[in-house]
Amino acid sequence: MMVGMLSTADAASPFPGAQEGHFVIRDFQFRSGEVLPELKVGYTLLGEPQRDAQGRITNAVLLLHGTTGTAQNWFLPGLAKSLYGPGQPLDRQRYFLIIPDGIGLGRSSKPSDGLKAHFPRYGYHDMVTANARLLQEGLRVDHLRAIVGTSMGGMQTWLFAERYPDFMDGAIAIASQPTAVSGRNMMWRQVLIESIRGAADWKGGDYTVPPESFVHVWPLFGIMTDGASHLQTIAPTRADAIAHYRTLSANARLLDANDMLYRFEASADYNPQPDLEKIKVPFLAINFQDDLLNPVELGLLQQEMPRVKQGKAVILSPAAPSLGHQNLGQGALWGPVAADFLENLPAHP
Repeated sequence: MMVGMLSTADAASPFPGAQEGHFVIRDFQFRSGEVLPELKVGYTLLGEPQRDAQGRITNAVLLLHGTTGTAQNWFLPGLAKSLYGPGQPLDRQRYFLIIPDGIGLGRSSKPSDGLKAHFPRYGYHDMVTANARLLQEGLRVDHLRAIVGTSMGGMQTWLFAERYPDFMDGAIAIASQPTAVSGRNMMWRQVLIESIRGAADWKGGDYTVPPESFVHVWPLFGIMTDGASHLQTIAPTRADAIAHYRTLSANARLLDANDMLYRFEASADYNPQPDLEKIKVPFLAINFQDDLLNPVELGLLQQEMPRVKQGKAVILSPAAPSLGHQNLGQGALWGPVAADFLENLPAHP
């Protein structure tokens, strides 16, 4: 039975030598029980696969993006200039990089494709399942050298390593916690969610323009994910701060509110904490000292990491003006730590 359809094309690739494509999974069943007749998973490939004597790909690395991102976030200057060149941590001459668009944004199936709020409810586990099927059924990759994920992608890295413990040689989760979203991190997310669901002009998802409350609340995302020292640098006066707020607010009009609503609600099923002992491979967690989404002072990462047999936690303290959570986009900052980890991964049997 044909379970999926793969299409790859060079057109409009976001980075020299990259290929874009999509994989269609027929009758994809979400954990909610809902079924989508065709789930499209967009992806970008960079580098060339290397194969062993049995023809199996041996150098694949899966890169996973954050909540509001797509595969193209991995090609923004802060990462592209520091990661993929000769001798750099994710050297494209050495690794075969696979970068999917998570369900709900980019070239993958999403509410704004037409179903709006009738799109199936999805969670992080559904996104992990879709990516695993892309690898196995679409790209014929049955083992990864590593997974590297940032923010939401980091959270999915924890889940992937638990659910598919033999599928990779190592895993790197950046700007994430191995615990359910709670406390302040859940509270500010709920503010964004309510600014959409609670708006009369949301119209149950059948709006024609973004709800005004969402437009005005959206800057909270930029405030929570940026660093205090960086915000002070770019907005040193009252007028500058108001102008920056208005810029962030205007950006919300370029977004689809249903897509954002679904993405922020998707973390509801995230909680790797009970199953951390299932992780078999070397696992590196990198967080940042001034990340408001993953507060170091709570000690959650340090508390849980000993349960990961080959786990290691690194807390980086960037110099001012630091970008807080958005330091995940600074490959020069965390790249050397990741490179050392990748260099020392044991060879796959």
